[in-house]
Parts: sequence; structure tokens; C-alpha cells
Amino acid sequence: MSTGREDPETEGWLADTRASYNADAVGYADETRNLLAELPPEQEVMALFAGSVRAAGGGPVADVGCGPGRITAHLRDLGVDAFGIDLSPRMIEVARSEHPGLRFEVGSMTELALADGSLTALLAWYAIMHIPDVAIGDVLAGFHRVLRPGGLLLLGFHAAGTSPPKPQDGDGSWPESYGRLREPGQVATWLTEAGFTVETHPTITSAARTLGGVLLARR
Repeated sequence: MSTGREDPETEGWLADTRASYNADAVGYADETRNLLAELPPEQEVMALFAGSVRAAGGGPVADVGCGPGRITAHLRDLGVDAFGIDLSPRMIEVARSEHPGLRFEVGSMTELALADGSLTALLAWYAIMHIPDVAIGDVLAGFHRVLRPGGLLLLGFHAAGTSPPKPQDGDGSWPESYGRLREPGQVATWLTEAGFTVETHPTITSAARTLGGVLLARR
């Protein structure tokens, strides 16, 4: 399910998302820095994910849409060899500044510059919200490509019907960077179509203090 008006035939949504996060990278980092500590359900999900990665023998884990790197750093603290990828160069600058010594690089989930089967696991934590529905299949196929057989995928996303609407632009249209809300069942279907096996899909209180969907799937 999508919220707002989409124009999937153009790349405007991608450029707009990059520009939005470039403009607010420092403020976003300040706003989200301590969220994980305030949300035990999200900590439990991360612990489950990290434990599964360790049980699989470890290996590289990509935090796609990592923003200022708070989840990447948390996973490293849990013993996971995590690195971050984000569309926004400014976000990557902030991540490198706040978490020196960790690996962060600029990249897009629409075209991951990673080798086939190179990852043990991949995390996209509230990072698919800007992707139009028509592009989700390609994004998930890309996730599937870079994971090794049996590799884990953890998705967090804002569930449909739980977040208040954001202000509209002056012409009455939704801003292209507005976060789309998704039905967990629909996301699970998309994952299955991309070749994943969905293992669990709890609903938790998200970083935005609204209900969020969480899907753990395996390649």
C-alpha cells in the first residue's frame, strides 16, 4: 500500500530523497541518536538478528539505508561485522564522524554495488519507505542477489494506517520523499515473489512511536 502520489516513471523520488537527507543529516542524527535505547522491542529484534548471524558463522552484513550509522554501530557492538550504505553523501559523512573506524559508503539500494552472494545478512531498517511500489520488486531482487544462500534479510517499515499524514506541498500533492506506509502482508508477498522465505513478522512499536512492521526472511 502506498500513501501519496507517485510518479514511478521518473527518478525524481530518488533525487528528492537524497536531497532531503543531505539537507537534514545533522538534525536527523541528533533526533535518532538515542532512539534504540528507548525502545526495548527494537533492541530485541536486533539481538535476534545478530544472534542468527553469529549462529550462521558470521560474515559481512550490510545496513542498507544506514543514515548516521546508529544501527550499524549497534550491530557491531553485538558482534556483527556490519557496514553501512546510504544514498545521502552527507549522511555518510555524519556516520563516519560519529562512528570512526567503521565502514560506511555511499550507495543506493536500487543498484547495490556488491558482488553476488557476498553477504551473510542484510538489514534495511525503515529504509524502504521512499521506494515506490513499482520499484520494490527490483530492490528486493537486488537484496536477494547479494545474499549468500541461506542469508538473512531484516526489514523494518512503517505499517499502513498507523502514521499521521504529513503536510502537503502547496500544489496539493504529497512530497516525493514522503514515507510510504505498507501492509506487512503485502511486503511478505513481495519478499516471497523475490525468492525469500519469510520466517517471522511481528508488529512492534517503531522508532517513530507508531506501529511498525518487521519481517525476517531467508534467501
